[in-house]
Amino acid sequence: MKVSEAMSRDVQLARPDQPICDAAKAMAAIDAGALPVQENDRLVGMITDRDIAVRAVAERKGPETPVREVMTADIKYCFEDEDVEHVAKNMADLQVRRLPVVNRDKRLVGIVALGDVALAEGKKVAGKAVKGISQPS
Repeated sequence: MKVSEAMSRDVQLARPDQPICDAAKAMAAIDAGALPVQENDRLVGMITDRDIAVRAVAERKGPETPVREVMTADIKYCFEDEDVEHVAKNMADLQVRRLPVVNRDKRLVGIVALGDVALAEGKKVAGKAVKGISQPS
């Protein structure tokens, strides 16, 4: 199965100049722990609830701190036409639970999460991914 068949297309985005409190509110509203960060139609990072906790709150940065200051800029992603099983292996190797999905023009088209992998490929493939993700780095 291709990633395009398993991914979520309805993706909430953050902007790099947006305050982290707005990003946190968006995460709470959709019950998600991460948002892709997009600027000028390009994926420029990811911000997670952990980024906000560790890079902002723990450092005593305020709620108006721009997303850019705490987001992860080293973006890992997958392509919509890749096989889900291959992407699950990459998720395990990268130790990530979700990946932004881009088309071959590198435009964001969705997000694929470990739960999507489980639904698409079953517990064997998802279990291997969880095992890799859970290994100490």
